[in-house]
Amino acid sequence: MTAEVEAPVGARVKRALAWSTLNSIALRIGSLGLGVLLARILAPEEFGVFAVALTMQTIVIALADLGMSADIIRHGVHGRAATVTTISVLTSALLALGMCLAAGGVSAAMDSPQAAPVVRVMSLTLLLSGLSVVPYAMMQRDFRQRAQLGLDTTSLVLSTVVTVGLVMLGLGAMALAISRVVAQAVVTLLQFLLTRTRPTFGFDPEVARSLLRFGVPLAGANVLSWVVMNVGHLSIGTAAGALMLGLYTLAFNISTWPMSALGVAIRAVALPAFAAVADRDRKAAGFVSAVALTWTVALLAGVLLAGLATVVVPLLYGQRWSMAAQALVGLAFFGAFRVLFDLVATFLIAVGASRALLVAQVVWLAALFPAVIFGVQRYGLTGAGVAHALVCLLVILPLYTVALRRYRVRPGRLAVALGVPLLTAGPALAVGVLVVRTVPGAAWQVLGAAAAMTVVLLGPLLPWLRRRLRELQAAGRNPVEDAETIVLPVAGPATDPAGPVAGPGPGPGPEVAVPAR
Repeated sequence: MTAEVEAPVGARVKRALAWSTLNSIALRIGSLGLGVLLARILAPEEFGVFAVALTMQTIVIALADLGMSADIIRHGVHGRAATVTTISVLTSALLALGMCLAAGGVSAAMDSPQAAPVVRVMSLTLLLSGLSVVPYAMMQRDFRQRAQLGLDTTSLVLSTVVTVGLVMLGLGAMALAISRVVAQAVVTLLQFLLTRTRPTFGFDPEVARSLLRFGVPLAGANVLSWVVMNVGHLSIGTAAGALMLGLYTLAFNISTWPMSALGVAIRAVALPAFAAVADRDRKAAGFVSAVALTWTVALLAGVLLAGLATVVVPLLYGQRWSMAAQALVGLAFFGAFRVLFDLVATFLIAVGASRALLVAQVVWLAALFPAVIFGVQRYGLTGAGVAHALVCLLVILPLYTVALRRYRVRPGRLAVALGVPLLTAGPALAVGVLVVRTVPGAAWQVLGAAAAMTVVLLGPLLPWLRRRLRELQAAGRNPVEDAETIVLPVAGPATDPAGPVAGPGPGPGPEVAVPAR
């Protein structure tokens, strides 16, 4: 048993969060650079074609895991690995076949028939994802974020080389799909090598029943979540064609920056951290403090993106993409809500509330679909972005608040954690817009507005944020025996690992449409 695995959970969480944050930032910079490069050598229509393929793949891949990895991280997987692998591979194979068969019809329905072969190539990532659930789960359970950084960096570099090479050969959108498959295959192999495991197959009916009882509602919630994230893509692709879809997709990608840089880093360690705390009051108190800190940073990112939308898009991607800024204003705040809701969802998974997540996604889809349709028809790209943000604020946030009450999260404390940062967000956005309109030169507009918005939003909140940080640290220091002495399995045989928040997906690469839970 290594010293790292025997260390107290609090210390391990800190180290893992540091590596996870570094990983997210590094990958965000790398993906941004590749995205800028591809935006300049690919036409918007080609981005739209790949968006169709990625939309289908991200919806279907949520079913491949069947929520099993989230259940594993809560309870451990001793004696479960073979059953998990068998179910995951069979499910992935069936879904990959279905994706291939549906490729033509779905692509045609989204006015992009040329996307069908790209969709079929992307289906191969499903098979690889199902095969790698167990080794990926072992790494997440053991907080091996340093190793994960190496894997993700390898994936990004490999996908970049393959993508750029194939684009230069004239493959267009197909280059993006092939690079995803190649990167995922290499990363899957490395995961088995790092965990010193190999695929094992078997089936235990009792294990399967326990996995599916928790996992099926969670898988359903994940699928609906992917649909929710793609309502705009589906609506715009059908109503306006590949050109407008490409513009909206670029704006959506930019709105994912807060989630990619912050939400992904937190998600990697939040579920094992929440699951390790048995005391419900401590868990709830720590969650509220984490919400205050996370929401403040996410909201700052949203304000920065909204205030700088008209500058950032043409500056980074070129003037021909400037219309994408219309959607980015609303999507920027939607991106901030995504970070918040991802933390909420992780907490609910940790307490076993997978059905509450399913209900939330059903309501979200029911509210968002007509809102986006109305917004697109009346206000174009701007309406699509604003519809996303308003549904989050007026429908989903109250719904999650009600669900959290069952687990001792008091609505009053949650309202304070969310409301205090909003007090400075409005003035910060106004100051940023003023700077953009008065300062000459795009570079000076970005620097000046970003600095001004950061100072106005964070400056008055610093004492309040320090108190929330002390509360979170105090919750982690309270002596709870099971939280401090819990022993997680060392990377070893494939029959004794544990699981992550969600099953592994394709490795990082050029972002086109990246919906999230």
